[in-house]
Amino acid sequence: MKPPKRLLTVLFVLATLFMYGSTENGSTQMSHFNLWFSILEIPFLVAVVILSFVVASSLKGGKFGKGMTLIAWGFLIMAIGHIHMQTEHLTGYNFFKNILGNTMGTTAWFAALLATWTLSGAGFYKLFQASRF
Repeated sequence: MKPPKRLLTVLFVLATLFMYGSTENGSTQMSHFNLWFSILEIPFLVAVVILSFVVASSLKGGKFGKGMTLIAWGFLIMAIGHIHMQTEHLTGYNFFKNILGNTMGTTAWFAALLATWTLSGAGFYKLFQASRF
């Protein structure tokens, strides 16, 4: 399936605006555009996580269901990480480092990244295996 040209154009324009809006003349302060982009990311993350678990449960096990369940858990961990990043971006508060300390906070963040990649990769691999037979 070939993506529509208009969709690709809109995505390109949004990406360009995001990159331009993130710098504001070399300043590292958050721009107005980035603030709204950060806030709008959160409901989409929640929707994707809910939808992924709904799809996984509707498949009722089997190879596709097991693969989608792994992907859903990966998405959940990823969403928590993104919400954490947006919270830190907006408020300057780093939950992991403030609660666990600098070393353990960084280790917990890295473990969450590995868990996300592992669960998502294993889930997609299960889907790939199921689609071959």
